[in-house]
Amino acid sequence: MLTSKVAKRYAQGLLDFTKESGQTDAVFAEMKDVVKLMSESKDLNKFFLTPYIDANKKTEVANEIFKSFSPVSQNLIKLIIKNGRESQLKNVAQQFINKVEDINGIQRITLTTATQLSNENIEQILKSTNLVNASANFDIKVNVNPAILGGYILRVGDQQIDASVKSQLNKIKKDFQLN
Repeated sequence: MLTSKVAKRYAQGLLDFTKESGQTDAVFAEMKDVVKLMSESKDLNKFFLTPYIDANKKTEVANEIFKSFSPVSQNLIKLIIKNGRESQLKNVAQQFINKVEDINGIQRITLTTATQLSNENIEQILKSTNLVNASANFDIKVNVNPAILGGYILRVGDQQIDASVKSQLNKIKKDFQLN
């Protein structure tokens, strides 16, 4: 997923500030809540993306929704809304989470399969590759996508192993077209 430069810059600024003030862990948890809330609430996304609702009203709603957050997180959200970047709120929060996880050495793993797998099968896939550092902590996200037909696609950071049936069939199709 491509992330905008805006989201990366806000996230880096927030990270720099929280490191200086010693609030990285608290803000990290709050940014996870922001991502979760923005992912689950289509209505909230529509509200923030509506251009004819002014920034003051959006700030009021954000203050109510995020009233339990620390002043640092609340001020960031207000700043994003004030600057008309509310469409990037989820991306900023996710970028901040990614940056903190990078600092803490946590690997982000995405496993896409055609059907739901058991935990044992997931562990076998992770152990079968050298992309995953078994001694490091990791955060795994499992996606189910029937379009890959079978097998799996494992993504660790910026590296990927595509062992899906769909890609194997596409490879065979290309080979036949070349011959």
